[in-house]
Amino acid sequence: MTLCFATNNASKLAEISAMLGDQFELKTLHDIGCFEEIPETQDTIPGNSRQKATHVWDHYQVNCFADDSGLEVDALDGAPGVHSAYYGGHPRSYERNLNLLLTNLAGVSNRSARFRTVITLVIDGQYHLFEGVAEGQILTEPRGTGGFGYDPIFQPDGYDRTFAEMSMDEKAGISHRGQAFKKLVAFLKNQ
Repeated sequence: MTLCFATNNASKLAEISAMLGDQFELKTLHDIGCFEEIPETQDTIPGNSRQKATHVWDHYQVNCFADDSGLEVDALDGAPGVHSAYYGGHPRSYERNLNLLLTNLAGVSNRSARFRTVITLVIDGQYHLFEGVAEGQILTEPRGTGGFGYDPIFQPDGYDRTFAEMSMDEKAGISHRGQAFKKLVAFLKNQ
């Protein structure tokens, strides 16, 4: 089966390709001729995931999946959530996002948070959702040099290291995205 992953992120593409194996031919947006910016205008993570997958299906008639992720901080009523990528403004800046979050949490004792990923799969017009959640805490200062985004300040529950202090394989084994991808792969392999 041929599937398009609605992303141009090479790291995500390599990760899911390795999990899927040769049973599936994975295409990028560019492979199917999609060069436009896919809209992400929904108010929720599942909404953005579905919007991206629907765009590919409606415009290209290609079986596809799309993901969207966000960091939800309890003390900030779930913010930055769906706005995680641009929390610090435009253009996107991991450093500005992280610094703004730390500023907004200054003096706050409840640091519980979670990363959430939702994947929407469209096969022949039928929609399927897969979700992964990683619970943890927001630290008061960054630690580690790996990963990206909020990884240096997110310490998953049950660990004494941040996502940025873990190897890619270790993080993938417990992360929100890794969980959602595992559910997607298990579903696809049973088709």
